[in-house]
Order: sequence, then C-alpha cells, then structure tokens
Amino acid sequence: MFDTMTVTKAGGALCGALLIFLLGKWAAESLYHTGAEGGHGGEEMAQAYTIDTGASEGGEEAVAEGPTFEELFASADAAAGEKVFGKCKACHKVDGSNGTGPHLDGVVGRAVGTVAGFGYSDAMAGHGGNWEPAALDEFLANPKGDVPGTKMSFAGLPKAQDRANLIAYLQTLGG
Repeated sequence: MFDTMTVTKAGGALCGALLIFLLGKWAAESLYHTGAEGGHGGEEMAQAYTIDTGASEGGEEAVAEGPTFEELFASADAAAGEKVFGKCKACHKVDGSNGTGPHLDGVVGRAVGTVAGFGYSDAMAGHGGNWEPAALDEFLANPKGDVPGTKMSFAGLPKAQDRANLIAYLQTLGG
C-alpha cells in the first residue's frame, strides 16, 4: 500500500509545511514587533488601557496622619464616589449581573464572597465576615494586601477620601 517513495513524499511535505510556517512566523514578528529595542524608533510602548489609581499623585500623602475613616465617611459625597466608581467599571457592574468581578449591588453589609454564580478565589471565599464600610475601606486601600490570593488585580485606591466617597456611593445602590 505504501511504498518508500510515498513515505518520502509525505515526510517532505510535512517538512516543507513546517518551513513555511516558521518563515511566516519570522516575517510576522519582524513586521509587528512591539519591543522597545529597534522597531518603532525605540520608543516605549504603553499598555492597551491603564486604570488610574491616583498613586502617582501623592500616594505617600495618603498614608500620612489625617482624619479617621469614620470622620471621612460621615462627610463622604456619594456623587463624587460615583465618579471614583469609573475606575471599577472595567470589572464590576451595578445592574445585578456579574462581569469580570462580582456585581456590587448591595455590597455594603453583604457577606464576603457570597454573590451567587461568581467564582471567587479560595482566599476570598474563605475570608468570612461582611463588607462593612471599614472593611471595604481596608480592602480598597490594598486588595492583595488585605486578602492575599484574591483574583482582583486592581492596585487599590490610595486616597482615603476617594475610598470613603466610593463606599458612600456603593451604599446608595442597595440590593
């Protein structure tokens, strides 16, 4: 059924196809290279999108002594918090449906890691407790520091006033 010439032709076709794919890969990499060295004038490439956390605007000042969270939360502005929520919209929704992150309807006072249908990390699911305003403040300041192992890749909100305003806005959403 198969003679030596047929096997040789099949092997040659396979090697030829592999060579074509490798040459195509090399050509595509040279045309669409995005590394800093060489192509595109050596300029640095920016990320596709960046979520501004305000860290470049005096993140150190947020750690300095100031009013307590309770004082900030008492005078928090929900309308300003809605603007801060713009940083969260990439992953979280407020219409009751889950996105990349769980929906945030009624998050204030809700038990941690209990949104139905959302796949929490083991760290978040086993965290326990409720999302009270003080707990949300601590989490939003440094999510990975507060709950090591969380899937949330957001760096956090360094400004205490932004966190208080955001929590006041989330509190208005109800459940």
